[in-house]
Amino acid sequence: MEEQEKALKKNQRYKLTMVIIFTVFITFMLTTLGIFVFFLNGKQVGKYVLVTSSEKNENISTKLDKYKTIIDKYFLGEVNEEKLEEGAIKGYIEGLDDPYTEYISKDEMKDYLEDTKGNFIGIGIYMVKNKDKNLIQVLATIKGSPAEKQGIQPGDLIKTVDGVEYTADDLNIISKKIKGDEGTKVKLEIIRGTETKEYEFIREKITVNQVEGSVVNDNLGYIKISSFDEETAKQFKEEFEKLQAQNIKGLIIDLRNNGGGIVSEALDIADYIADKDSVLLYEVDKKGKEEIKKSKKDPIVNMPIVVLVNKNTASSSEILSGALKDLGKAKIVGTKTYGKGVIQEILTLPDGDGLKITTEEYQTPSKNKIHKIGIEPDVVVELPDTVKNILNVEPAADTQMQKAIELLQ
Repeated sequence: MEEQEKALKKNQRYKLTMVIIFTVFITFMLTTLGIFVFFLNGKQVGKYVLVTSSEKNENISTKLDKYKTIIDKYFLGEVNEEKLEEGAIKGYIEGLDDPYTEYISKDEMKDYLEDTKGNFIGIGIYMVKNKDKNLIQVLATIKGSPAEKQGIQPGDLIKTVDGVEYTADDLNIISKKIKGDEGTKVKLEIIRGTETKEYEFIREKITVNQVEGSVVNDNLGYIKISSFDEETAKQFKEEFEKLQAQNIKGLIIDLRNNGGGIVSEALDIADYIADKDSVLLYEVDKKGKEEIKKSKKDPIVNMPIVVLVNKNTASSSEILSGALKDLGKAKIVGTKTYGKGVIQEILTLPDGDGLKITTEEYQTPSKNKIHKIGIEPDVVVELPDTVKNILNVEPAADTQMQKAIELLQ
C-alpha cells in the first residue's frame, strides 16, 4: 500500500512537470511567432501600429502617408492639411542641420525677395540664428531706423515678439511678425547680457542705403557698405567717383557688421579694384568641382585701401575682404571675421514656395577656406570696452578707424 502511494505521488509530480514544460513551450512558441509577425509581416494591435523591418527602406512620402492615415483615424482635433504639409517640409529641411538652408513658404517668398531690394516696412534690423542660445540674434541695425533710434544693439537676442516666444529655428516667422503695416506697433523682448529689456516700435518704411561715402582727414575717402543687395556695386561706384572728384589719396572700405548678401555684388566691387583676369573667388560644390570667378575689367580704384572688419563681417563681406587681402590690394584692419564660407541659392518652386539651400563652399584667391574659420586681419585692432554700438561710435573712440587713417597716411 505504501509502495502504491509513492508510485502515485511520483506519477502526479511527473504530470505536473510535463504540464509546466508544455506551458513554457507553448508560451515560447507564441512569443516567437509574435516576434516573427512583428518583424516580418507587421500588424496593428489595438491602437499600436507594429512597424515592419521592410519599412526602413520606404521613402518619405510613403511614411508620411502612413502617419496621415493614423492621424485621420485617431486625431481628435481638426486637421489643417496645409499646415501639416508645411511643417513636414520644414522638419525635413531642418534635418539637414544646416543653419543656412531653409524652406520659405509662398507667402514668405514675397517678403524675402523684397528684402534683397533694400525696401521693406519694419523696424530696421538684420538678424541671424544663434544656435548656441537657440534664439534669433540682432546682427546690425539700419541707420536711422526705429531700432537704431531706440538703442537696439548688435548681439541683442530676441526672446519674444508681441509676447510670443520664438527659437533660433523661427527666423522667417520672426521676420514676418516684425514686419507689418506702416504706422502699426510691435513689441520685442530683448536679452542683452544678464538683462531683459522690453521695446515698443512703430513700424516704418525702411529704405536701406547700403552705401554711404564721405571724406575723412581731409584727403581720404570713406565708404561704408551695410549689406550687399541689388545695385550695391553700382552705388559703390557712384560714391567712389564722387570721392575721387575731391582728390582723395586713399580709401577706407568699412565692412563692419555687414552680414553679407548677394555674392555677385561683392564680386563686382572686387572687380573695380583687382587687376583684370585676377582670380577673385573659388566656388567648390559637393563633388569637388571648382568654378573660378575672375575680374573682367581694368580697375577703376587705383590707390591704397584699408578694409575694416569685425566679428559680424560675414559671407559676401568675407568674399570681398578675402579677395582684396590675398591679391594684395588692401590691408585688413579690425578683428577676425564671422566665418561664413558657404554660398546659398534661392530656388523658386513651381507652387511658389522657395528653398534657400547651401550649394557651394567658397575659397579666397589663395585657396584659403573661410567657413567656421574667418579672415584674420593684417592688423588686429580691438575697440575700447566703452564702445557698445559700432554704429554710433564717436570718432575719437573708433580705434579701428584711427588705425586705418594712420596706415593710409
